Amino acid sequence: MQMRRIFLDHQSSTPVLPEVFEAMKPCFTEAFGNPSSLHQLGLQARDALAKARAQVAALINAESPDDILFTSGGTEAANLAVKGAAYASQRRGTHVVLTEVEHPAVVNSVEFLEKQGFTCSRVKVDREGRVHPADIQAALTDQTILICFQLANHDIGTIQPIREIGQIATERGIPLFVDAVASAGWLTIDVQVMGIGLLSLTPHRFYGPKGVGVLYRNRQTRLAGIIHGGMQEGGRRAGTENVPAIVGAGAAAEIAAREMPRRIAHTTELQKRLWSGIRTRIPHVTLNGPEPGPLRISTNLNVSFEFLEGEAILLRLDMLGIAVASGTSCMSKSLKISPVLAAIGLEHSLAQGSIIFSLGQGNTTDEIDQVIETCASAVAKLREMSPRWEERRRGP
Repeated sequence: MQMRRIFLDHQSSTPVLPEVFEAMKPCFTEAFGNPSSLHQLGLQARDALAKARAQVAALINAESPDDILFTSGGTEAANLAVKGAAYASQRRGTHVVLTEVEHPAVVNSVEFLEKQGFTCSRVKVDREGRVHPADIQAALTDQTILICFQLANHDIGTIQPIREIGQIATERGIPLFVDAVASAGWLTIDVQVMGIGLLSLTPHRFYGPKGVGVLYRNRQTRLAGIIHGGMQEGGRRAGTENVPAIVGAGAAAEIAAREMPRRIAHTTELQKRLWSGIRTRIPHVTLNGPEPGPLRISTNLNVSFEFLEGEAILLRLDMLGIAVASGTSCMSKSLKISPVLAAIGLEHSLAQGSIIFSLGQGNTTDEIDQVIETCASAVAKLREMSPRWEERRRGP
């Protein structure tokens, strides 16, 4: 009999909803034309793209569907936002501001710019990973051309004060790029009210397909293309559009806009239940990031298990039918500790023992109770084999 698996790694990806898959299917076999073609099949594909743009625009309250650009994923969208905005404004200035807890796609894009002569200020965060708007204000100069900021952290779930940062950016006339890959579909986003100039998201984090990303750009924000070729996506992203994935993105966005309150309520309950169970059943654990509540996205729980390494816990839980993460999906192949955990001042040993549980709409309270019990037994078993645990038991 096959083991029934429990999936708690929704921050890395989510399953495609049946309704989304059904919306995509005709694009593979019937409406398969190239949107740039002038014949009927091409026009049909172009209409499908227009519909998806409108669906995504509605999710984030963009002023116009024309503000939506489609890319190959969240990483490309971040690269386009950071590099494209910097290149478009480099005659005005060459200074970029970001926090110490940004996603690698943003951090590495900024580091790339630094090698080309741009300068950067990295703003510190507090012990819960939250940045203080006054620190952003203090980092700005007359050469600042871009502020890069997350809505919710990909590692510890901290929700940032985007409205306050957006107000600062608006007052100074500096574009604000918001990385919403970890939060779109799970937090309400209003790009107009929040003062956002650029925003990236990817639908495979909210039950859409992989292989497509989104970059929102308001019409006041200058953006240069970084992939050259044809004139697709308003000339800002060359290459034939991935029509099936884009149609899936639109369908997933429309469903997310409708289902978001229910999804948030459900995962909020599960998040609180999971953390309560873990800290009750397992000694020597640390919650990384804010307590479950308004300052933490409801899908994320990052916990450090003292005296153990996260990878050992991950592999043990996987053997027992539970899928979790021992770091962000873009960092888990690295032996280094998460830069986010380093930025909040977590001890190296605790950072090495961190596990990310990320929740989704399909998880149940029964699954959470099973995860708590299984995790407790797995940690106890692994600690029995841990030299560090044995040293602690023996004492000084």
